[in-house]
Amino acid sequence: MVITLTIDRFEEENAVLLTEAGEIIVWPKNKLPEGAAEGAILKFSILRNEEEEKEKRELAKEILNEIMDVK
Repeated sequence: MVITLTIDRFEEENAVLLTEAGEIIVWPKNKLPEGAAEGAILKFSILRNEEEEKEKRELAKEILNEIMDVK
């Protein structure tokens, strides 16, 4: 999923970003691309990391099994 955002303004150390639907997202200025200014158009890509999710579920299951086996 790709979301298009516009930098509306800066407030202290944050940028106020607007979605195409007019929703507001507050984002740290230091996490923006270098040179990004008010009015800049940004594309945010949101991806699901299914492999990492699987690894974390397996680790949690292993830990739970270790806890349950303790007598």
